[in-house]
Amino acid sequence: MTVTATSVDQPDQLQPSPAPGALGGRLLRLVPAAASALCGVLLYVSFPPRTLWWLALPAFAGFGWVLRGRGWKAAHGLGYLFGLGFLLPLLVWTGVEVGPGPWLALVAIEAVFIALVGVGVAAVSRLPAWPVWAAALWIAGEAVRARVPFRGFPWGKIAFGQADGVFLPLAALGGTPVLGFAVVLCGFGLYEAGRLIVEGRRTRAVRRGAAAAALLSVAVPVAGAVAARALVTDKAENGTATVALIQGNVPRSGLEFSAQRRAVLDHHVRETLKLAADIRAGKAAKPDYVLWPENSSDIDPFTNPDAAAVIEGAAKAVGVPISVGGVVEKDGKLLNEQILWDPVKGPTQTYDKRQIQPFGEYLPLRGLVGAINNDWTGMVRQDFSRGGRPGEFDIAGVKVGLATCYEAAFDWAVRDTVTHGAEMISVPSNNATFDRSEMTYQQLAMSRIRAVEHSRTVTVPVTSGVSAFILPDGRITQKTGMFVPAYLVQKVPLRTSRTPATELGILPEIALIVVAAGGIGWAVGSGLRGRRAGGA
Repeated sequence: MTVTATSVDQPDQLQPSPAPGALGGRLLRLVPAAASALCGVLLYVSFPPRTLWWLALPAFAGFGWVLRGRGWKAAHGLGYLFGLGFLLPLLVWTGVEVGPGPWLALVAIEAVFIALVGVGVAAVSRLPAWPVWAAALWIAGEAVRARVPFRGFPWGKIAFGQADGVFLPLAALGGTPVLGFAVVLCGFGLYEAGRLIVEGRRTRAVRRGAAAAALLSVAVPVAGAVAARALVTDKAENGTATVALIQGNVPRSGLEFSAQRRAVLDHHVRETLKLAADIRAGKAAKPDYVLWPENSSDIDPFTNPDAAAVIEGAAKAVGVPISVGGVVEKDGKLLNEQILWDPVKGPTQTYDKRQIQPFGEYLPLRGLVGAINNDWTGMVRQDFSRGGRPGEFDIAGVKVGLATCYEAAFDWAVRDTVTHGAEMISVPSNNATFDRSEMTYQQLAMSRIRAVEHSRTVTVPVTSGVSAFILPDGRITQKTGMFVPAYLVQKVPLRTSRTPATELGILPEIALIVVAAGGIGWAVGSGLRGRRAGGA
């Protein structure tokens, strides 16, 4: 009887207590996982609206530390944790109005690419000059993310977090791939230099070749950025243009934006009429043209005479052409269109957005998405169609390149406006759906990178903020607040020369992908030779 009562009532007493050493070992094994996730968070903190661009360096130094010498399974897991730490807070704005489901799904998919990069970094981490191979692998991963799935999602490119950083001039040298490569290389190089210092103190021996490679991994990106500063200027080459940006604001933020179409149009007309009155009163300079944001007229002015009438009235009042962001239907196709509205001739030129946003402007896998949640299919009732030619308006003798909102994240969509002759670039956007989230500031930073990349003035007219003027050296000279009606007028430099980044186009990215592939090939070959030697 006594034996029966003992263990049934108090089973925990029969379990041996874990040894202190075993518990410590388990906690120690969690350190790399925690460090990887925290380094991802540190990378996120380096992005706008904060100006802590330099935090990207310790983020990648820590990432290099947790990956060095790991097997592929551990590296995959650690890379995924790094991706989650980075992308979960960076992309939280994607769930502002639709809930956490799409946000979490997007992050879960995008983090897979970073996990695969982690496997590659671990594989090359034993090679000579490994920071070079590892940094190239990161850029190769960004190149893939910018193209698949659903034509890509480049948000979170390392370059887009460097608008305030010392490496920014490298954008003019080789675009976002070279800028991002330099930052990642410097971060990995810092870790390698620190590791060699510790190793040298312990063994009292310094491997000169490895030390030189580590130091060069840090020194070359910094020296390159200093040298590339000569490519950055805000001087006019083809005169100037006086430009006005209109931010009409929206009655309220959120997905109900499309239900407020007439109110939004009226707001932009009202702010333009205010500008016209201030011009007559001598309070504002008369612009050569006026730029409205994306979706400033979701009422199709080609089929709705009342919309056409108020736009025409605004153009006549200000006396110059207006670029209007409209939603139009032509031949059964729904288009996100920029329309150049002349005060005398009416609509004269159009540009149809080419890189449309999946799950925002069109719904991939509509049947599957509808089976999961019918509300999501209701948000995108009709898919937008893609435009087929580069964005460019000839306004008052000035060639203005157009990259509508989401397109600013894609290298090709901005570059080809310049190769087709753009003397300045406009990025009309609508961020009202994302409320007061960081999305607006992240996108504004992209436009700053594009300004330096192609040495062009970039204007950013936005429905609800932040609208801004950005000079070719990346400086913001004027900007509005969020969710306030406002207009901005400024004389901006026009430029015609091309930077090396514009001329080279995709070539730097291809070169870095080749370097990454070479590093992986070397690592795999070394591993196979090691196995054969061990077997022999």
